[in-house]
Amino acid sequence: MEVKGDDYHVWYNSEDKIIHCQGSLRLAGTEEYAPIVKILDYAIEQGSKNIVLNLCQLEFLNSSGINVLSKFVIKVRQKETVNITVQGSETIPWQGKSLKNLQRLMPALKLQWI
Repeated sequence: MEVKGDDYHVWYNSEDKIIHCQGSLRLAGTEEYAPIVKILDYAIEQGSKNIVLNLCQLEFLNSSGINVLSKFVIKVRQKETVNITVQGSETIPWQGKSLKNLQRLMPALKLQWI
């Protein structure tokens, strides 16, 4: 599964259970993020015990996108049988604070800085 836009690319690799997000996500609201939410939900539905969310090449994410990621983490937390690792880049300014906030939503979430 994948979604491409002018400035972004989001896809799920079912073999290694990794959701990749690249580029700049500046979509306007819930409706425009719906295809990405479908990918995130699909990853949860696959029944894997471990999901990786790779954001290392996501240069920008607006507040609507942060809201989408927050809801995704809450869905994973509610599953109780799924572990999530979020991979981020220390060189991308928005990720430091925003990704740590995801850990507040799910303390078991693992953050990996690459």
